Amino acid sequence: MRSRWWVTPVLAAAVIGLAACGSSGSSTGSSGSSGSGASSSQSSAPASAPAATATGLKTMTTTGGTVLATSQGFTIYWFAPDSSSKSVCNGQCAAFWPPLLGKPTAASGVSLTGKWGTITRADGKTQATYDGHPLYLYKADTAAGMDAGNGVNASGGLWWAMTPTGAKLTAVSNPGSSSSSGSGSGGYGY
Repeated sequence: MRSRWWVTPVLAAAVIGLAACGSSGSSTGSSGSSGSGASSSQSSAPASAPAATATGLKTMTTTGGTVLATSQGFTIYWFAPDSSSKSVCNGQCAAFWPPLLGKPTAASGVSLTGKWGTITRADGKTQATYDGHPLYLYKADTAAGMDAGNGVNASGGLWWAMTPTGAKLTAVSNPGSSSSSGSGSGGYGY
């Protein structure tokens, strides 16, 4: 008899817990459907994280120089260890460096000399490329115009803001970066 008195409160708590899980799942699902294929590893990103879609891309001037940016003004990056056909930034890496998903398009009136393209990621999603570099955003860029990821050494390699020419951004505006700035081609082998 004694052990039965706690069954009702425990059962009530379980029902409330299941209801809470159900409501968080549906809100995640609704935000995920507007995220144009955002991966589940990005669902833990804060609401201030930039949307990772490849439409309406443009150029923009940051403290480091002229870069490619999303339609919302977030700097676009490339990862030195990637190849023209494969992204090596997956899982936890992609939570901090969200891939730019979808077929890339420039904003109206924007003309760039580089070649747009796509690759298929390990999770089957389509990732945008520019001049053979898979494209990403950086979770620490919480406002338009930031380029905090330029020159960062993380996830096993260097990250660079994507310039219109594909070259490394000449000024590293990230004071915590231990890598040196410099110009160079947008090729691989760094």
